[in-house]
Amino acid sequence: MDKLTGRQIAAARTLMGITQADLADRANISVPTLKRMEGSQGHAGGMANNLAAIRAALEAAGVEFIPENGGGAGVRLRKR
Repeated sequence: MDKLTGRQIAAARTLMGITQADLADRANISVPTLKRMEGSQGHAGGMANNLAAIRAALEAAGVEFIPENGGGAGVRLRKR
């Protein structure tokens, strides 16, 4: 599993049209924890279980994480 960046988390949340409070609630973490993760330069800092919870919440909502493959890491919405 590739590591998420703070920008990927923020971009995914924005694509979903949800607030930090919404995502924090879905991932069962605090808003300050999410803010710190989204503000990370490079890979999102934080406990592995919190990062896994964020990934799971966003993937369940239809987000796909695109790994760094020479073109840069990113996010997109899954086709419905």
